Amino acid sequence: MDKIIIDNHEYPYIIEYKRIKNIYFRVKDDLVVHVSAPKIVSKSYIEKLLIKNDKLIIKMYQSELQKRERKQDIYYLGNKLDLIISEGDTYINNDCIYAKDIETAQKYIYSLAYDVFKVRVDSIKTCFNDIPDFKLKVRKMTSKWGVCNIKSMSVTLNTELITKDVHLIDYVIVHELSHFKHMNHSAAFWCEVSKHYPYYKKARKELNY
Repeated sequence: MDKIIIDNHEYPYIIEYKRIKNIYFRVKDDLVVHVSAPKIVSKSYIEKLLIKNDKLIIKMYQSELQKRERKQDIYYLGNKLDLIISEGDTYINNDCIYAKDIETAQKYIYSLAYDVFKVRVDSIKTCFNDIPDFKLKVRKMTSKWGVCNIKSMSVTLNTELITKDVHLIDYVIVHELSHFKHMNHSAAFWCEVSKHYPYYKKARKELNY
């Protein structure tokens, strides 16, 4: 892999030659500068261009580095946990999680989602009148915190909610259960939500919901 030196720091880069007219570059989550360039452009020209845009390269690199660091943080029910490397069973004790690596720790936390959500759902649904029997599902979702499906009589919650405060989990549950009353976001729907979760506007802001 080729490298350039900027402020005494090595930045690896990869060139992908394509049928394009301009040169594009960005730093991806692998912390490598990916360059897309026309086939006629020389490697030396690309290196000069990268060095010329050194401030931009540094900015993009630091941005991706910060994203990576944030991904390394482990949260459970809104609390940040310290990872203690351990070869034994994975478990949580106070504000620490013991696991052989971060991937195992995160997988363990997500595995707790269904049981935690089930307890909250069973508690909250008693506050509603005439809620039909439904099945609780849990899965990873990229754009929604929850889904209420009348046809399949199910409520699906995003596993990522396990990293959020309990009050935010409760809000999403209230939101989805309210859809059994109103399958839209009408004034009547929000009135139903407010009966069970008066501070729903604040929760929506926290979740960007």
